[in-house]
Amino acid sequence: MQTTMNETSLCRSNMGIGVAGILLLLPVFAWGRGDYLIDWDELGEESIGYLIDMVRIDSSNPPGNETKVAKYVESVLATEGIDATLYALDPERANLVARYKGNGKKRPILIMGHTDVVGVQADNWSEPPFSGVRKDGYIWGRGTLDDKDNLTAGLVVMLMLKRLGVEMDRDIILLAESGEEGTPEVGINFMVEKHWDQIAAEYAIAEGGGNQEVDGHVHIVGVQTTEKMPRRATLVASGTAGHGSRPRRDNAVTMIAEAVAKAGNWQTPIKLNSTTRAYFERMATLETGATAFRYANIENLEEQGAIDAWFRDNDPLHYSSIRTSVVPTIIEAGFRKNVIPSQASAVLDIRILPGEDVDAFYAELAKIIDNPAIRIEPEAIYRPAAVPSKIDNEMFQVIEAVASELYPDSTTLPIMATGATDMAQLRAKGTQAYGIGPSRTLEEINSRFGAHSDDERISEEALQEMIRFLWHIVMSIGAAH
Repeated sequence: MQTTMNETSLCRSNMGIGVAGILLLLPVFAWGRGDYLIDWDELGEESIGYLIDMVRIDSSNPPGNETKVAKYVESVLATEGIDATLYALDPERANLVARYKGNGKKRPILIMGHTDVVGVQADNWSEPPFSGVRKDGYIWGRGTLDDKDNLTAGLVVMLMLKRLGVEMDRDIILLAESGEEGTPEVGINFMVEKHWDQIAAEYAIAEGGGNQEVDGHVHIVGVQTTEKMPRRATLVASGTAGHGSRPRRDNAVTMIAEAVAKAGNWQTPIKLNSTTRAYFERMATLETGATAFRYANIENLEEQGAIDAWFRDNDPLHYSSIRTSVVPTIIEAGFRKNVIPSQASAVLDIRILPGEDVDAFYAELAKIIDNPAIRIEPEAIYRPAAVPSKIDNEMFQVIEAVASELYPDSTTLPIMATGATDMAQLRAKGTQAYGIGPSRTLEEINSRFGAHSDDERISEEALQEMIRFLWHIVMSIGAAH
């Protein structure tokens, strides 16, 4: 890949890449402290090998089998003399923690990536989902974007720190966590509740962000600083069973259909928080015309209705970003064509804004449905509420500074994820957590090649760039002064 700075070499790997000279030079960045020169092409090949190895380990959740990935990471760290410890609620689903010791002047930084992936429908893939095929400049396979890329980046940063013997003011902790894809009780919840002292940190860097490329250059550096909370609910309609030839007013199928329509069409109130307000303010300066007007006037009550309607019809991401969203996803009813069932149900995928009163929301949902024959059964809460991470602290300022050096024409934006990550549990404990991700074009982001898709892939160049981005963040905020 092309590098924008004069950076040449270190590297020793399990792939047989030779050891190059390690040079300590004057700062490359004005905010740096004695940056090391690194051959990012050479290191990139090593990193690609690690990602491919991990993609080839099928850690689909369920069942997970994340211990296989954790042991692989443990073995790579061991080749550099880095000790790691496995923590497991379930022996097949272990979490790994490794620590690079600093001098203790500042509190630690936690780098986190999850080892499990969502399942696949292999017949729908262009390439085998657990092959890690290199093709057309991409690495293909489940987990290449979610989240073995972040795990690879964290692993490589740990290796680089050890190889170079960098003196740090902070401990750098790597957490390879299990269970992120819906079973956090074996992963982050277990670590927070039982082993918090092993991962406690001032700042954390994990998944959830991403950069947007335009004409071959990074235009936007998106840093996740908060996320919506999953607060799903099941609607259950109870009626009278009967023969399909005799209509009934209390037909459970009819009632659940009406309730789903009301919930799905409910336009919940617009509410911005510190992250989304800063996001739209910055986006307004990057765009022109009607797009800039919409971003700049999202809280203008005279224009809000028309802007909201445009988002609803044309921009689902931003429509969701400004409200608690309610999306029906599953309906279950009946077992025979000629039988009216006594019960029908539907799942609502509800993503609540940070700070929303959950009980008050469910009460309002009941008013919208307006049918006493339908009860709302909230899903058990598995990610806690947490305030957004700050955008006026040392970490966010460092991320902005690194981004401006690596991507001179870019703007750094705080973003709120409409999905969910395990940073919620960290934020609830007081850790300021930030999500980063690889660079992709808008076309690629909206294509079939994304996370959870049937053709998940990451470009080789984007993986190398993400590792470089993470390295400079860690060095800038953690290296000894």
